[in-house]
Amino acid sequence: MTSTQTLLIGIVLLPLLLAAFDKLRMDLAALIIAAVLGFLQFAGLGMLGPAGSPQQAIRSIAGFSQPTVITLICLFILTRGLEKAGITYWVTHKIMRVGGHSETRLIALFAGTTALFSLLMNNLAAGALVLPSAMETCRRTGIRPSKLLIPVAYGSLLGGSATYFTTANIAASDLLRIAHPPQPPLTFMDYFSTGSLILLAGIIYLAIVGRKLLPDRPPGMFGNFSNVSASEMENYFQLNERLWEMGVAADSPLAGQTLAESCLGEQYGLVVAGIWRGNHHIFAPEAEQILNAGDILLIVGREDRVSQLTAQNLILEPPVQISSIVRRGGVLLEVMLSPHSSALGKTLKEIDFRNRYGFTVVALRRTDRSYRTNVGDLPLTVGDALLLAGPVARIKTLQSNTDFFVLQSAPEEQSVDGRKAIFVLTIFLAAIAASSLGVPIYLAMLGGALVLLIARSVSVEEAYHSVEWQAVFLVAGMYAVSVAMVETGLAQTLGNGMIHLAEPFGALGLAAGAYLLTTLLTQGMGGQVAALVTGPVTISAAISMGANPQAIAVATAIGCSASFLTPMAHPVNILMIAPANYRFKDFFHVGWPLTVLCFLALLAGLKLFWGF
Repeated sequence: MTSTQTLLIGIVLLPLLLAAFDKLRMDLAALIIAAVLGFLQFAGLGMLGPAGSPQQAIRSIAGFSQPTVITLICLFILTRGLEKAGITYWVTHKIMRVGGHSETRLIALFAGTTALFSLLMNNLAAGALVLPSAMETCRRTGIRPSKLLIPVAYGSLLGGSATYFTTANIAASDLLRIAHPPQPPLTFMDYFSTGSLILLAGIIYLAIVGRKLLPDRPPGMFGNFSNVSASEMENYFQLNERLWEMGVAADSPLAGQTLAESCLGEQYGLVVAGIWRGNHHIFAPEAEQILNAGDILLIVGREDRVSQLTAQNLILEPPVQISSIVRRGGVLLEVMLSPHSSALGKTLKEIDFRNRYGFTVVALRRTDRSYRTNVGDLPLTVGDALLLAGPVARIKTLQSNTDFFVLQSAPEEQSVDGRKAIFVLTIFLAAIAASSLGVPIYLAMLGGALVLLIARSVSVEEAYHSVEWQAVFLVAGMYAVSVAMVETGLAQTLGNGMIHLAEPFGALGLAAGAYLLTTLLTQGMGGQVAALVTGPVTISAAISMGANPQAIAVATAIGCSASFLTPMAHPVNILMIAPANYRFKDFFHVGWPLTVLCFLALLAGLKLFWGF
């Protein structure tokens, strides 16, 4: 291994390790790697091209001009069109009628429906669209969410293995173009033929075997609080002894001050969720709200901090129950961030949540931990569950916003615009058909997205909000890694090592090794990155060995969809943790047999459809 190759491994490995341990955002890590490679090429090292050719440094940002990026952006816009027209909610509503109260049937239907959606859209978006319907079904049937939400997540991943329209699959196809020598890219049917076997086997497994392995655990989130006791809510969000009522005495220095001037949030880290003023109840009071003598403040915070307010002549009452909000005419809501929310990475204070939506965030649940103090200072992330308190009149404002989805909302409440639904679906299917007939996939998807924008089926603002920019920048940044692996010969070196190990087993052994290697890396770094790291290696090995590089690329890409072993392997898994109250081990318990089954189905598909 040359010094340049060793340097490349170090440049890539360090940021990815920091990202794996949540010390660095994955998209930022990808951009840092691309920038370092660009600077080294400009300095004369042969990282992205021949040594001594500084002009090749431009290849560090070439990922932004790749067809993969355009295709991804357009897919997000088309997905938003399907969602806005009500197609996805209409389909999931029909599930409840067909599935009835049969746990086995509902598992198969929800996994299959999510897989169907993920054939046409991003896996995370597919899982997020089906999640509210699955929760509503659980409330109506009494089935625990822990029995349905892993099937929803795994259904989206299984569907991703059978379609071109998954980030890793698109990337694997593009890697064939930059191989030495360049190879023809993949098509929709290249994935669907083999992936459909995996998809079918996976759904059958989840409905029959996986059903017995899924945990039967009380739900973690309560989308409709009418069937949940106050004590259950308080226990889940750990609000016991964190909710207080304090009276403003006549001689209190806070009397006559605004809520902002009181500094209850800045100085003490407390949240004022409501103000009781006689028979008048003020929910989610604004910062300019003036405090009067005799007001009773509903405060969320730790006892030691609340006790300090007695010096302000506030009369401390014993801890109260969260149901006091409902008794005074308020409402409790549970919301989650949408996968493309503009609030991701921002704090509640930064987005001015209270003034914008009219609700107070009483608590935030992240995996198995609840936050009740300084909640407004926590950057929001995928999977966060927010417990809100506020007036009933503001629910529709929150429901109409695309940054959050309210789990209280039932699927049948979503209206379906028949004409718009037919139009959007026709455009989507036309784009897919065009790509199947030879039109470059990026042009077909770009054309479809532009038609929706011109027809105003999706507004320009909605289009920008629908794009998962983190995935876009991640793919664009990691493209430079793939180029560097080819140009430095690292892909060839590692490929020769794979050939040495797989040669006794032939091309099928190489495909098996590609799948297993990528699956293993996917659990830690995610499929989008794993495809760009292992793809050049496995494709190079296939070319050198004389095996079909397209088939090896398919095996590599499908390994990126096998994110079944840990919740951190894919964001769609994280999204399901809080609603179902899952534990880390639940994913491995259900996922390892599914991983083995997918491996066997892949080998069968390669034999049947690729002649291995």
